[in-house]
Amino acid sequence: MIDFIIVLAYFGMILLIALKGKINSDTTADDYFLSSRNLPWYSIAVSTIATNIQGYQFLGMMGSAYLYGLAQANLEINAVQGILIGTFVFVPLFLKEKITTITQYIKIKLGARVALFYSIANIGLFATITLGSALFWGAYAADMVFGEQLQFIHTNRIIRIGILILILGGFSAVYTYFGGLSAVVRTDIVQFGVLLIGGIVVCLTAVYHLGGWEQLYIKTPEKMHLHLPASHETLPWTHLFGLFFLNINYWCANQTVIQRALAAKSIAHAQTGLMVGGLIKYLMAVLIVVPGIALYGIIGDTLGEPDLAFPYLVKTYLPAGVKGIILCGLFASLMSTVDSTFNSLATLWSVDIYATYLNPKANDAQKISAGRKAILVSLGTALLMGMILLYLKFENPGSAFTHTLNNLRYFINCGIVVLVCSAVLILKPKSKIILAAFIITVPINILILLIFPEMNYFIRAFWVIFTGMLFALLGNQSQLVSIGSLFKAASSKHKFWGIMLIISLLILHLVFH
Repeated sequence: MIDFIIVLAYFGMILLIALKGKINSDTTADDYFLSSRNLPWYSIAVSTIATNIQGYQFLGMMGSAYLYGLAQANLEINAVQGILIGTFVFVPLFLKEKITTITQYIKIKLGARVALFYSIANIGLFATITLGSALFWGAYAADMVFGEQLQFIHTNRIIRIGILILILGGFSAVYTYFGGLSAVVRTDIVQFGVLLIGGIVVCLTAVYHLGGWEQLYIKTPEKMHLHLPASHETLPWTHLFGLFFLNINYWCANQTVIQRALAAKSIAHAQTGLMVGGLIKYLMAVLIVVPGIALYGIIGDTLGEPDLAFPYLVKTYLPAGVKGIILCGLFASLMSTVDSTFNSLATLWSVDIYATYLNPKANDAQKISAGRKAILVSLGTALLMGMILLYLKFENPGSAFTHTLNNLRYFINCGIVVLVCSAVLILKPKSKIILAAFIITVPINILILLIFPEMNYFIRAFWVIFTGMLFALLGNQSQLVSIGSLFKAASSKHKFWGIMLIISLLILHLVFH
């Protein structure tokens, strides 16, 4: 009962913090969507990573680490590649144009038609897989840890998780609807603190029961490698090529993630915040991956459903009261992702669609109203997708479900990478060629899947993006931008720390090869 009280108190606290700065009739669109473009570096760092860390990291990635070991950490630490490219290439370009959405930059470089395709692709992805998966993982995690206490909701496990999806989605939508980005950032800072405490407790608990950090190499030496053989079905070392491109999509062209940098006080605050976020990713890799490996060292391969690794640790080794804090951490990872996605959806719809095509003369109040309506509609699509993912998960409970979800979203993400890279690399891109390159990534993806069904999805994504980029570049071969000229640092200190960050990543790959 004490755990349940802690969770209820946490929900109440988040709602109070979020609604403290509820918008009024004088609020401008910049206030609502970009927090008046006044975010300091620490808010950017914490809020960006809080948005990035979802329930699927603690459940899906920890479950994958239980199966595949340290190789799963590649999906966390190699985010630094994308973060640095976003920091020194994309963010300076975006801030120079003073844009609200990335679509506006695409429109400047590639024209209105391509920008519309880009915006619709992102809105569709956010409103379905992104939101749906976040809600699914949050509800699934809650039921894993508190299934017995939540019996009063419904005795059937699947129906109970479905009801939790409805509750969590509705709660996150409410405070985002009323507070905008300011509410999202305020709650993200609190939620990241709770998430961090929960992650540290679980990690240290798992290592303690394993017998200490050195036991990772004594009891599970085969799982302490970042690079698995090229023949590995899920995480071969060659997946790093596809991951490099996909990190560009997530950290450079994802409105949900980059919106904090767009709202920065200055380019210096934006770049500092993103690089600090890169350092935090290293810590999150430890907190997410090590417990899964430790659990394998404790119980072996007796866990039939790998995504139960995190709940098993919590239910088996943590006392009452502490479990409530851990569950709050899981809810924090869920809500910080969901509220950010709702806000980005509102921004994309209001700025890119409503104010551009439906009501070009819209005032700030009308733009905010349109954004709020988008939140309500996307709540409906997110709940539907959450239920679909719930069905898919229980159809194949023995799989590492995080990779199933990645496989789905990459069908759209590959085209987005081609589009944004073309906008940056080509001086005067031909919009029709870029649009064609963007569209053909979907049939190419399907074709490769049909011809080479056993090909790893990261490697497939690499070839899809490579083919799309080759098509775009061949059609614009005389107008390429110098790579060196793309990198812009706010100061020599920012440049130095950027170099140090990439060196640290290389060292990690060498040490844990």
